Amino acid sequence: MSTHAPPVATTPQEVAALKADSFGRIALMRGPKGLFVRRDLAHVPPWLRLPAWWLARREALALRRIHGMPATPQLLAWTGRVLDRSYLEGAAMHLRPPRGDVAYFHQARRLLQELHRRGLAHNDLAKEANWMVLPDGRPALIDFQLATRGHPRARWMRLLAREDLRHLLKHKRTYCPQALTATDRRVLKRHSWVREAWFATGKPVYRFITRRVLKWEDNEGQGPKA
Repeated sequence: MSTHAPPVATTPQEVAALKADSFGRIALMRGPKGLFVRRDLAHVPPWLRLPAWWLARREALALRRIHGMPATPQLLAWTGRVLDRSYLEGAAMHLRPPRGDVAYFHQARRLLQELHRRGLAHNDLAKEANWMVLPDGRPALIDFQLATRGHPRARWMRLLAREDLRHLLKHKRTYCPQALTATDRRVLKRHSWVREAWFATGKPVYRFITRRVLKWEDNEGQGPKA
């Protein structure tokens, strides 16, 4: 009987399909160093290849900006067609709601502050799927396709950071309303011109493209699940 160990696969193997939409296919992969997540643009329709590439490249640049930051994905590779990032074990906020969990929202605020100190605004935190609850209950952030990079003290970056915070506080109002402070309530009531401009111009175009052109099933642009 042979005593040799079976060879270790060097080519990544797909473990599970996570999501597929018009801008690529996302899968959980297993490689020599363990699990990771891959976004593959190979099957993107020709007419969407440029915006799909632009979004993936934008995410790659954002992940480079937050290299080494805890509770965020780490960039493993970006080839122009395939983006690999580290895998975060956990569940999306809407699947494991942090109801009454004051610590979760305190930690989430500190996580946002660190993100903003590194000169990055997420820009898509209204979507609960982008907030993770890790196995130990801590928060994490994913999906940086729409993130904006800039100097943290720039006025427009401060406005975007405030919008990130407003979205976090909206989730806090939903799941942990008893912990809202007077300052939290003031931030929730204060709408910036960025938000007003988006709802007046960008939002209608976004809805038309995602619902009528791309046939996405939900109003947050997550796309049909694979």
